[in-house]
Amino acid sequence: MSAQHNPRRAAGVAAALGAALALTSCGGGTDAPVGEPDAPSEPVDLRMTVWTADETQLGLFQDIADDYVAENPELVSSVTFETIPFEDYTTALTTQLAGGNAPDLAWIFESNAPEFVSSGALVDLRPLLESTEGYELDDIVPSSLELWEEGEGLYAYPFSNSPFAMFVNTEQLSAAGQPDPADLVESGDWTYDAARDISAATAEDTGKQGLVVRDFDYQAWENLATVWSGWGAAPWSEDGTQCTLAEPEMVEAMTWIHDAAFQDGAMPGPGTTADFFAGDAAMTITQISRASSLDGSFDWDVVPLPAGPAGQQNVIGQAGIGVFAAGEHPDVAADFLAHFTSPENAEQLAAYFPPPRESLLNAETLAAANPSLSEEQLQAVVVEGVEDAVTKPAHKNFAKLSQTVRAELDALWTADADVEAVLTDTCSAIGPLLEE
Repeated sequence: MSAQHNPRRAAGVAAALGAALALTSCGGGTDAPVGEPDAPSEPVDLRMTVWTADETQLGLFQDIADDYVAENPELVSSVTFETIPFEDYTTALTTQLAGGNAPDLAWIFESNAPEFVSSGALVDLRPLLESTEGYELDDIVPSSLELWEEGEGLYAYPFSNSPFAMFVNTEQLSAAGQPDPADLVESGDWTYDAARDISAATAEDTGKQGLVVRDFDYQAWENLATVWSGWGAAPWSEDGTQCTLAEPEMVEAMTWIHDAAFQDGAMPGPGTTADFFAGDAAMTITQISRASSLDGSFDWDVVPLPAGPAGQQNVIGQAGIGVFAAGEHPDVAADFLAHFTSPENAEQLAAYFPPPRESLLNAETLAAANPSLSEEQLQAVVVEGVEDAVTKPAHKNFAKLSQTVRAELDALWTADADVEAVLTDTCSAIGPLLEE
């Protein structure tokens, strides 16, 4: 899930994150690996920050933690899960870090992963996880670890790997006489151009909206990665040092998006709100976890993201769990993380968070926890969607970059915009930030 983008908040996050991680690193943050913990002089209390307030999820977390406490009374006396609201999460977490009140463990957004990983704020978990009996680190899909690795180190466990997919209101499409996307997937004709044409025709027939990239709203530009990945485009080079927004692939992809909104009537324009799950749109691109929002008021389906000129590309939103070196008990916290994410507990967590473990990435396991989705849908969208997926944009300077790109792209969201010129100007604006 993504939060509404607020430029003032983004500026605050950028400043707070940089300052907090610098302080954490100077104050003892290290990439030194943790090992099996020695028993402390007395059992310790652990604290993990999360952004979920779902009581069922928190209850599961507490059950797993209570088992750990019962099994390790000499190490830990309690584990507390502290909920920070989603929209304030990174700001609040960095405030804690800067104030010398680091949690022992924390959830971390994929967009901020490079900064946390490269800062020295997190401990290297790999040696402990490799040596923990029954952990089976090699069961984890290698591509899911890439964002959390630096050198030989592994600095967080990617507990949530939620693929983006296309939800379709088949009732609206059928009434408008449009093809069923599932049939196009079967025939190999499920492309972004097909999705655009179907969405535009259905919107014209129903008077509602066509294709909605959920949580984009002409603010959170990074969510457009679900589209431009089909063109093989990216906002910056793989090493994060060069802007690639003005490269031909991105220009073509953003031209497609611009024209879909301002010429074809396939996407709602700026200022138009349309909720697919309320029946307001023909299609929406969003994470598979949104399926729980469907209430049976209309017929629907979910299919993989369409193919673009560069082929079909899977895209995931990801979140990791890391252990802070500045926490009071990093060795005990890392040992708890190994317990919390063990194969057995990862299977329980899979009820809410698509797992990175290959042994759990099968339709049968996932169907038990996702009754609204068929095994066929889960296989196509989740199982195959996690394999070889790319994540949304991430960078060690992401907070500053995000705010600057959003401001520059404002010029793109008018009917007569010069797409290539806007993207060239955006590259000029973010070049210095990529070099910081």
